[in-house]
Amino acid sequence: MLSSDDVVHALYRDPEVVRAVRDRFGDQVLAPDGAIDRGLLGPRAFNEDGGIEFLERLLHPRIGAWRERWVREQAAASPAPPAVVCEVPLLFEVGLADAFDAVIVVTAPEHVRRARVEARGQSFDDRRARQWDEDAKVAAADMAFSNDRDLAALDDFVAGVLGRYAGAGAGGTA
Repeated sequence: MLSSDDVVHALYRDPEVVRAVRDRFGDQVLAPDGAIDRGLLGPRAFNEDGGIEFLERLLHPRIGAWRERWVREQAAASPAPPAVVCEVPLLFEVGLADAFDAVIVVTAPEHVRRARVEARGQSFDDRRARQWDEDAKVAAADMAFSNDRDLAALDDFVAGVLGRYAGAGAGGTA
């Protein structure tokens, strides 16, 4: 599985990205090791005029190129994996839903999502204002799961998804 979070972590160590972010937001967003500290960057980006838009212009093309390269590598692997899964948090917002064979939304009740975001020191309301409504995401998805039950329920859902989509075609992605 390709996680956008993993890609962004790697990009925030890329010297070109670090330089651009530092030039825009200052040294205050750097971690001691010189990488971008996302916990420090997030509040600044949301509070500075055009901050989020700057990060999206900087990161989204790089994330897309990384994802496309990774999907090609998976399709070319021997043996190819039974399914290729990409986590794309802003899938609908950036218009990528048609780039995948299937869209599976994993959601949770608002109070759970709010607690998770705020536990990371981020503003839930700021993030939610930039995203599609959860009901709209669920309606637009091929499948959806409310992650408010135990881990066994999530495991069962994932097994069902893999059973449905595994081997759906070379390079098929969900």
